[in-house]
Amino acid sequence: MRILLTNDDGIFSKGIESLYQALSMEHEVTVVAPETEQSAVGHAITLLEPLRVNRVKRNGHFFGFALKGTPADCVKIAVTELLTPPPQIVVSGINLGANVGVNVIYSGTVSAATEAAVLGIPSIAVSIDSANPVDFSAATEFIPRLVAKVATEGLPGGVSLNVNVPNIPAEKVRGVRLTRQGRLQCVDRYDRRTDPRNNAYYWLCNLYVEQDRDPDVDSNMLAAGFITVTPIHYDLTEYEMLKTMEDWDLGL
Repeated sequence: MRILLTNDDGIFSKGIESLYQALSMEHEVTVVAPETEQSAVGHAITLLEPLRVNRVKRNGHFFGFALKGTPADCVKIAVTELLTPPPQIVVSGINLGANVGVNVIYSGTVSAATEAAVLGIPSIAVSIDSANPVDFSAATEFIPRLVAKVATEGLPGGVSLNVNVPNIPAEKVRGVRLTRQGRLQCVDRYDRRTDPRNNAYYWLCNLYVEQDRDPDVDSNMLAAGFITVTPIHYDLTEYEMLKTMEDWDLGL
């Protein structure tokens, strides 16, 4: 298959290199990724600056295209300008750090997969539950199998798959679970500092999380040692509330 590989950690991330090595054994893989880390940029796209693309080598060989832009930019420009014919599937990752619960909204990794879904291309976002993983084997063994399944079964329009992998060797993974997105949420804390000119500035740090009590949601299944797969959709409509609001007197 023709696979577009991207991420939000940047083209020199170890995660994207590991996934490239795993997928390129059986597929035609093209890397288009941000030239620098773009974590937590969400679904931002670049409108006010030009997008510059550079060819990048790793280990002395051509590896892919580095874009001075966001993960969503990478998917847009790859599909519309860089790849002919367009990719048959988009894979985003391997992200350093889990993307579960409310974090899915902020994630550039997930947003790249979502952009592919918007463009009508099946997509997978994959993250590992560590900022400093040393073993990507669980992800690199599972994702090629999932890609093959998506290739044969397809995905509904607008749907992408959000995959999270525990930070353990493949042989210690307890299995795979289909999960829903939980309500795990970060509690923001800012460290207030003062610069040499006595001006205050703030640094986001020490994020604490509120756990979802449902044992079957993404974050809890991941913590229990399972690979989690959550189908997500970019339609954010709350349909039950839409029905409720039909009874509101809004002068419609």
